[in-house]
Amino acid sequence: MFKEIGQVFGMLKNLPKMKAQMEEFQQKLGTIVAEASSGGGLVTAKANGRMEVVGCTISEDALKLNDKEMLEDLVTSAINQALAKVRLQVAEETQKLAGDLGLPSGMQLPGM
Repeated sequence: MFKEIGQVFGMLKNLPKMKAQMEEFQQKLGTIVAEASSGGGLVTAKANGRMEVVGCTISEDALKLNDKEMLEDLVTSAINQALAKVRLQVAEETQKLAGDLGLPSGMQLPGM
């Protein structure tokens, strides 16, 4: 019990450093980008570490198919795949940050 209290006080002592690193991390989230495609490349989507879709490309071949429902499914699939990839990248970066901050392994950072 006393060991855990000591860890908490140790973290509080480093609060300014932690705040600066968290702000830097928030900036970095915008630079993390993942891309995914569906339909054999008919649709491509990009998402960033803030879980924002930053791009979506629909090929001319996809438009020529003239199949609205299929195109909607391909767009949805590409976006979901890009978001899944970026979530993995953000999780890896979050773990690195937690380690740098001296937080226990597996501890969730607020807002992550």
